[in-house]
Amino acid sequence: MNRPIRKVAVVGSGVMGSRIACHFAGIGMQVLLLDIVPPALTPAEQAKGLTPDSKQVRNRIVNDALQATLKAKPSATFTKSVAALIQTGNITDDLHKIADCDWVMEVVMERLDIKQQVFEEIEKYRKPGTLITTNTSGIPIHLMSEGRSEDFQQNFCGTHFFNPPRYLRLLEIIPAPKTKPEVISFLLDYGDRFLGKTTVLCKDTPAFIANRVGVFGFMAVFKAMQELGLNVDEVDALTGPVLGRPKSATFRTGDVVGLDTLVHVAKALPENAPHDEAKDIFKLPPFLETMIANKWLGDKTGQGFYKKVTVSAAQADAAKATFTASPEARGDEKKIATTEQNAEKTAQIPAKGKSEILTLNLQTMEYGTKQKSKFATIEAAKQIDDLAQRLKVLYAGKDKAGDFYRMFHHLLFAYVSHRIPEIADELYKIDDALKAGFGWEIGAFESWDTLGVQKVLDNMKNTSSAVASWVPQMLEKGYTTFYKTENGQRKYYDVRTQSYQPIPGTGTFILLEHMDEKVVWQNSACKLYDIGDDVVALRWNTKMNSIGGEVLEGVQKSIAQAEQQYKGLVIANGGANFSAGANVGLIFMYASEQEYDELDFAVRQFQATTMRMRYSSIPVVVAPHGMTLGGGCEMCLHADAVQAAAESYIGLVEVGVGLIPGGGGSKEMALRASDRNIKEDVEINYLQQLFINLGTAKVSTSAHEAFENAVLRHGVDSISVNPDRRIADAKRKVLLISEQGYTQPVPRNDIKVQGRGGLGGLLAGIHSMWRGNYISEYDKLITEKLAYVMCGGDLTQATLVSEQYLLDLEREAFLSLCGQRKTLERLQSILQTGKPLRN
Repeated sequence: MNRPIRKVAVVGSGVMGSRIACHFAGIGMQVLLLDIVPPALTPAEQAKGLTPDSKQVRNRIVNDALQATLKAKPSATFTKSVAALIQTGNITDDLHKIADCDWVMEVVMERLDIKQQVFEEIEKYRKPGTLITTNTSGIPIHLMSEGRSEDFQQNFCGTHFFNPPRYLRLLEIIPAPKTKPEVISFLLDYGDRFLGKTTVLCKDTPAFIANRVGVFGFMAVFKAMQELGLNVDEVDALTGPVLGRPKSATFRTGDVVGLDTLVHVAKALPENAPHDEAKDIFKLPPFLETMIANKWLGDKTGQGFYKKVTVSAAQADAAKATFTASPEARGDEKKIATTEQNAEKTAQIPAKGKSEILTLNLQTMEYGTKQKSKFATIEAAKQIDDLAQRLKVLYAGKDKAGDFYRMFHHLLFAYVSHRIPEIADELYKIDDALKAGFGWEIGAFESWDTLGVQKVLDNMKNTSSAVASWVPQMLEKGYTTFYKTENGQRKYYDVRTQSYQPIPGTGTFILLEHMDEKVVWQNSACKLYDIGDDVVALRWNTKMNSIGGEVLEGVQKSIAQAEQQYKGLVIANGGANFSAGANVGLIFMYASEQEYDELDFAVRQFQATTMRMRYSSIPVVVAPHGMTLGGGCEMCLHADAVQAAAESYIGLVEVGVGLIPGGGGSKEMALRASDRNIKEDVEINYLQQLFINLGTAKVSTSAHEAFENAVLRHGVDSISVNPDRRIADAKRKVLLISEQGYTQPVPRNDIKVQGRGGLGGLLAGIHSMWRGNYISEYDKLITEKLAYVMCGGDLTQATLVSEQYLLDLEREAFLSLCGQRKTLERLQSILQTGKPLRN
C-alpha cells in the first residue's frame, strides 16, 4: 500500500517542533506548524492597538518560535528559501487544517495529560488513516493513545527526533500496542530515505535506547570525574574529538541540550526502571542539584557549565597583569613583551570588548577563566589519525587520563551488556542510536571490540563493574567479537540465536571500509573496490582525506582501470569529511624551500587529474560528504555528475590561505560563467558573483546551497539526504549514465572570457574593498590575480579561449603567489593552528 506524504502538521513550535518543521521543509515538504494562542497581549502589542483577536497576536508564539529557529546558527534549514513551505497558525483557530495533512506530529511539552488533551483535539479533525506520532523523549508510548479510536491507535507511533534534527541523524521509532506493522515499516523506510535518518526500532522502555544509554554515559563521566578529581575543562578535553566524540564533548553538550532535559531523564529512570542494576549512578551529584536550583540550565538560560561574558577594560588589564607576572615572564621585560604579544594572539589575555567563555568550578560553584588541560596520554593519542588505534592508546594510558578512560569504558560496557534484551534484542541498535543520536564516531560495542572483548573483561575483574552473563558465554562458544564482516556484509552477534547474523537493511548501503576483500588495486593512500555491476569505487585514507601525489595517482589509475574493464567509477571517502583539499604541508615545504619546479609539477599533475576525470571514456561520479574543500571541490567540479550528501560543505577556499584555486577550479568557474546563455551585461554580473564566491572563499553550508553557488548543477547533480546511501546512489547514477550511452566529451575551445571589459569592473570592486579596509593589501593582490584568470587575462575584448589556456593562467598565478612571504605565513599558520593567519 502506497502512503504518499504530501503535507505534514507539527503541533507544538518549541525548540524541537520548529526545527522538525524546518527539516521537513528542507526536503521540499509542505508543513503546517501550530501552537497555542498567547494568554495575554504584550506591552508592544498593546501600544500598536492590537487586540486578543488580532491574527498577529494569536499566532505570536508560533511565529516567534519559527523566526528564532530560522535565525539560529548553525542553520536549521538546508537553505533559507524553504521557510516559504511552512504555514503557521494556532491550535484554536487552525487545527481543522490537519484534515489536509498525511502525517500529524505532536511536539508539545513533556506532560502526559497535556499530550492526551492534544490527541483528543487532533482526533476531531484528522482523516482516517492519517499518521499520528509523538516526539516524546521518554513518556511511555502505550499510555498516550489510551481512549482513542481504533483507527487512531493503529496509525499511532512514537517518532523521537534528536536536537538539532537537521544534524543529529537518529530517529527512534517506538510502536504502541496496536500500531499496525505496515505503519512501523513505513516510518523506518521514510525516515531513512526521505529524512536522511538512522532509524532505530525501539521497545517502549524508559527513555528508549539513546537517552537511556547516553544519559548513563553522562552520569558515568560525572562519577569518574569526581572519583579522580578532574575539572570541567579536563573532562571536556578527555571526552571530545580525541575519543571520537563531538567537539562539544560532555559539558558543552549538556549546555546545548539543556541540563533540565538531562536531569529529567536521570531522575525518571530509577523510578521507571527500578530493576536497573546501575540505578544508583543516576543520583544527581550536588553540583547538578545546585545548578538546577540556580536555573543554570545551559544555553537556554545563558549559563550552565560554561558562561559567555564580555570582557571589560578592568578585566582585560587584570588578566594581562596576572599573565605577565607569571614565573615564565617575571623579571625579563623583553620576555614579558614577547609573552604578551604571543598570549594575545592565542587569546590567553582577553582583549577589552571581546567575548570570553568562562568555566564553572564545580567545587566553588564560581565561574573562572578556561584552563588548558594537558595529559601525556592525550598528547600521544593526538598523533594518531585512526580512531581505533587512538582508542587503544587512550585505554592503556598510565596517567590520570588513562585511569579515566578505563573507568568510564568499564562502566559503559557493563551497562550496555545488561540492556540486552531489556531495551533492544540486537546490540547493533544500541551502537546505531549512540552514533546517530549523540554524534559518537564509534559505538559502545564497537569500542569494546576495538579494545578486545576478552582483554577488557580481564581488566574488569578487579573493578565493581560486572557484565551480563551472555558476554562470557559468547566468548566460551568461540565468538570473540560483537561484529564481523564476511563477503562485504557486516554481521553482529545475536544473543538470542547465539550466532552471527546480518545487520538488516545494510544491504542497501555500500560501506567501502568493510569491503577489503573487494579491493582490486591499492597504493599506500588509496584503495579501488569492485562494488558490483561492473562499477568500481575509489577511496583514500589520509589525514583529513587531503589530496597529495598518491591520491592523484590513485584517481588516474582508477580511471585507467575502469576504462579497460568497467562501466564507470565512483569516487567517495569514509570518515567525517570527503576531503579538506590539497596537502597544505607539501605546498608549504616546496614553497618555503623555493622548489618551484616541484610545485609546477604538482599543480600540473593536479590539473591533469581533474581534466582526466572530465575527459575519460567512462562516467565518473563523485560522492562527497562533510567538508569538501579546495581540491576536493575541484574534483566535484570536473566529474560527470555529483551525488552529494545533503550535509556537504563544498567550496573553493584557496584565497583564504593566500592562493587561488589551482586544480582547475578558477578555470571551471570562468567556464560556467561562459555557459550561462544570457545577455552580456548580465553575464558579467554572473561572473562577478562567481568571482565573489571564490574571492571570499565561500563555502556552501549544504548541498542544497551548493546549487545556488553554482558548485552543483541542476539537472546533472543530485543529493542523498541519507549520507549512508550516497555511494549506492552514485553507483546507480554511473549505471544510468552508462546505459544512456556515454560518449567521451571533447575538450572545450569555446569558453567566452570577458577580458578587460570584465576585468575592469572586478578590479574596481577590489580597489573599493581595499580602500574601505574590508580586505588587506595582500588580499587585494590575491583577488586581482584571481580576477585576471577568470577574465582570461589582459584581452582587449571578449574572446573565445580553450580550457588549457585558462589552466595555464591559473597555474602561473598560483605559482606566483606561492613565492609570496605572506602566503607562506598563512600556510604555516594553518599547519600549526588549523586556521589561516589574517594579514
